[in-house]
Amino acid sequence: INWFTDRIEINNPGGPYGAVTRENFGAGVTDYRNPNLAVVMKNLGYVERFGVGISRARATLAQNGNPPPEFTPEETHVLVLVRRRP
Repeated sequence: INWFTDRIEINNPGGPYGAVTRENFGAGVTDYRNPNLAVVMKNLGYVERFGVGISRARATLAQNGNPPPEFTPEETHVLVLVRRRP
């Protein structure tokens, strides 16, 4: 995570996986590198629902008056820009 005066950049290692591609990233398509771990994390309460993170971030930023997050999915990572309110 890099914090600048006008934006926050979040660089997440690991690009799109399985059914998720660069073209459909953020469009509600989900897939899991380790489905067993995903189920355990949900059962332990660390995950509320699968596949809602991006839509939730978009809604929260809009509610706060921020521009929508900008996602740049690459083969090896995903970069997210969260820009400051105008």
